[in-house]
Amino acid sequence: MTQTSIVPRQFFAVSLASDDVAGQRRFYEAWGWQALPYSNQEYVAFQLEGAIVAFVRKALLAEEAAPGAGTPAASGWNGVTLAVNVPARDRVDPVWRAAVGAGATAIGEPVDRPWGGRSGYVADPEGNRWEIAWVPPM
Repeated sequence: MTQTSIVPRQFFAVSLASDDVAGQRRFYEAWGWQALPYSNQEYVAFQLEGAIVAFVRKALLAEEAAPGAGTPAASGWNGVTLAVNVPARDRVDPVWRAAVGAGATAIGEPVDRPWGGRSGYVADPEGNRWEIAWVPPM
């Protein structure tokens, strides 16, 4: 019998820590990419084929993905997070618990985020950060 995974297997997003979010936005818009409407001074996201690439103010991303560890350079965390998107707000917590149950390290328990969604962070056995997220419809 095949076991169905509770953790979605569709890649959703990669977030990169940035010292200059506005500069990253200008660069990628000059490439012809269009920023998603919920982008702001601390966060800019671009929808690509099948996934989102986002640039997040370094301190803000570290606060979520490596709480208490300081900036990526200070903590050894590389400043990159990957994300899976679940189909409903109430799916975030059980998927997060399933990841921890499978051996992930709990980084940040799921919380409602200021941008309207809900997410929590885990690290895989090699320290790669994953955000388990629900993103509200745009």
